[in-house]
Amino acid sequence: MRARLSFNDFRAGETLDLGPGVGVRTAPLNHPNGATAYRIERQGKSVCYVTDTEHVPGRPDERILELIAGADLVVYDSTYTDAEFPGRVGWGHSTWQEGLRLCRRAGARRLVVFHHDPDHDDEVMAGIERELAAESDEGVVAREGMQIAL
Repeated sequence: MRARLSFNDFRAGETLDLGPGVGVRTAPLNHPNGATAYRIERQGKSVCYVTDTEHVPGRPDERILELIAGADLVVYDSTYTDAEFPGRVGWGHSTWQEGLRLCRRAGARRLVVFHHDPDHDDEVMAGIERELAAESDEGVVAREGMQIAL
C-alpha cells in the first residue's frame, strides 16, 4: 500500500485546520508526561476527546471547561472513581464523576466514560454504569465497538 504521510507539529492550545468545514481545537491537559485534549467540529456538531488528565478536587480545569463548552459529546478520562482517586494522585488520570461535573458545568450534552482502570472487571464496570445512570440520562460507559450518532 502506498501512502503519503505528513506530520505537522503543534502546541496544545492551538486550533488546527483539517480541511474545508473541519476544525480542531486543542487544550493542554494535566498529565505527568503532558497530553492534549481535542474538540473536533464539523457541520455544527462537536466531539471532545479528553484523555490522560488528572483533575484537582474542588477546582474544575478551566481549559477543559472552555474546550467542552456546549459540546455534543465529551469522551472523558474516567480511569477511577472519586473513592479510588485519593490513592492515585499523581498518576495523571481522572474520574467519571469529575467528567460528569465538568460536562454539567460546561453545558455539554453527552458524556462517554472511558479509559477504564485495567483492574476494573466487568462487575465493577457494571456498578459504575448503574451509578452513572442514576446520576444522568446523558452519560454512557464506553464499550468496544460502540457507535454513537450525533
